[in-house]
Amino acid sequence: MKIAIVKLSAMGDIVHAMVALQFIKAALPEARIDWVVEQGFAGVLADNPHIECVLPVNLKALKTDKTLLFREFANIRRYAQQHYDLVIDAQGLIKSAIVARLLSANTVGFDKHSIREKWAASLYATAIACPYDANTIDRNVSVLTRPLGLNVTRQQILDKKPFLYYKPAEAGLETLFATDKPNILLVIGSTWPSRNYPVEHFLRVMQGLPANYLICWGNEKELQRARWLAERSDANVLPRLSLNDLKAAIARADLLIGNDTGPTHMAWGLNRPSITLFGPTPVSRVYQTDINRVLKSPSSVNPFKLNKNDFSIAEIPPQVVVESAKSLLTHG
Repeated sequence: MKIAIVKLSAMGDIVHAMVALQFIKAALPEARIDWVVEQGFAGVLADNPHIECVLPVNLKALKTDKTLLFREFANIRRYAQQHYDLVIDAQGLIKSAIVARLLSANTVGFDKHSIREKWAASLYATAIACPYDANTIDRNVSVLTRPLGLNVTRQQILDKKPFLYYKPAEAGLETLFATDKPNILLVIGSTWPSRNYPVEHFLRVMQGLPANYLICWGNEKELQRARWLAERSDANVLPRLSLNDLKAAIARADLLIGNDTGPTHMAWGLNRPSITLFGPTPVSRVYQTDINRVLKSPSSVNPFKLNKNDFSIAEIPPQVVVESAKSLLTHG
């Protein structure tokens, strides 16, 4: 059976969907699974033994250069030559639904009551009902496994095997990890300013919990924030990491503390201890486990209409983060 999964972005959403692969392959070991993804996130999927082919697209480029439409259309039509038995759109957007429909007429996605862009549901041959405000991981697993006749339980997800794979990191990265103290990786950026825990608070966490701190970053603004912290502490600012090396670094860390963003969610995918800090987004985006904890600001969140001006993440006391981190490092 040939299956194509369409989950284009973003990093955390891809991670949350990838957990389903191990359950699909366990039940259907002969199934061939390909994955269509924005090329910038292809590295998240790289080296996964459950994926036959990672199929990159660059639909984001169409925002600035519409002339690339024909090239992207040709790429998708070329992928369709694999003659998939089933295509599952786990994204739920009009553009992802169009990609799925171009790959095969036998498409599955969320129904119109479970989706943000309701018109997308009209392009599916089969629609899956799963409340939009349900846990994000449960939603991804449902849409990817139920069309195959599988029922994956919450306990199975809690008992998952790590599912992010990587090659040895670039030479030199290993030297930044300490052998005589805990290695704590900080994820200090995200796509919204209001999702960022203040750097002043991160500094107070670092001052309250001695450790070898490593700070990762993904753009110039995050690099400046990382340097601000390093100038006031003995933290190491990591070099710009490839997605492979990011996975390798997270897998090596004793604890990751970060905002609600892709690299933080990678810790869950790698079964590494983590603390995710939430402000304007719902904690239902993640699974909370013995080693994967969340700290939420006091604000209320409407999952149907997120408030990008909710900066309440700053109300999470640094000492609460410190106490949670100490507990994980001691008992995690």
